[in-house]
Amino acid sequence: MARKSRRANIVQEKKEELHISTPIITKRQLATAAYARLSVDKEKNDESIQNQIELLHQYIRENEEYSLVDTYVDDGYTGTDFDRPEFIRLMDDVRTGKIQCIIVKDLSRFGRDLEEVSKYLEKIFPFMQVRFISVNDNYDSISPECDNQMLGIMISN
Repeated sequence: MARKSRRANIVQEKKEELHISTPIITKRQLATAAYARLSVDKEKNDESIQNQIELLHQYIRENEEYSLVDTYVDDGYTGTDFDRPEFIRLMDDVRTGKIQCIIVKDLSRFGRDLEEVSKYLEKIFPFMQVRFISVNDNYDSISPECDNQMLGIMISN
């Protein structure tokens, strides 16, 4: 019968002594963007850009599955097209994989053109594996009901 090396036992004992407990991550956090847009400056109204940002940040803080990466703000830009500086920067970050989830106050803050908004929600974001959430509309792209729900939300806004 071969002799067992004492060295192997000593190495194993040292490994056990040095074992450091690492935290177990139970949920994967999504790299999240908060996107706010307002056509005109309405500081004295509930629709202020600051109120939008606070609502989005609070939502992200209250839901541990999101990790805020950046806040993108297009203040004073129309929602009828997507030629907005912060929206363009957001999409660049989506393309590079920096952003996995986009959260907006409501779909009208994302855009006012039903056809373009639909294109992003139904084709572009799913293709890029980006989750999209509209807080006040209770819209979450991972929800099975969201396909039928989106059209109703857009028409009512």
